[in-house]
Amino acid sequence: MTRELQSNEVVGRPTTAALFLSFLGVGLSGFGGVLPFARRMLVEKRGWLTTTEFNETLALCQALPGPNIVNVAVVVGARFAGLGGSAAAFLGLMGAPVAIVLALAAIYDRYGETGPAAHFIAGLGAAACGLVAATAFKMAYPFVRQRAAASLILIGLTFVAIVGLQISLVWVVLVLGPIGFALAWRGAAKAAAQ
Repeated sequence: MTRELQSNEVVGRPTTAALFLSFLGVGLSGFGGVLPFARRMLVEKRGWLTTTEFNETLALCQALPGPNIVNVAVVVGARFAGLGGSAAAFLGLMGAPVAIVLALAAIYDRYGETGPAAHFIAGLGAAACGLVAATAFKMAYPFVRQRAAASLILIGLTFVAIVGLQISLVWVVLVLGPIGFALAWRGAAKAAAQ
């Protein structure tokens, strides 16, 4: 896939300083919902990962304990700059948000009972839901495009199981995960045979 590079785009293997600054930007972009910003930075803006590499990295990081985005930062940092890269990406991602949250906690302690504060928090929640939905769409699009019918059926079954039937995510993954794996494996085998 060819595309025109942006003037602020970093090409090649990032340094620890570049990892720190890039994840600092991601960390400053949102609260608790920075995965869309991380994907944009890693895939679209910096080009450090392809869409497939990002999806695979995120899948790995979801299986690890801890917040997914922190795991992504540590894994990406380690991939490009070893232990120092992991530390730089982690500190960049977490440093400023921790300071901001501490400051906001002090402000909320003083003014949190007022009406505008509650409305502001409700608005942030709606914006975060929109970001998560947009990221889910961007991540699912390549899979749906390649195997439209099977992907849509699997997405539909997952939605119905979790939202409609309120089945625990663990059971949904244990049952539908192997089905998705088998479909992906079969699709890869067909593509390799062609």
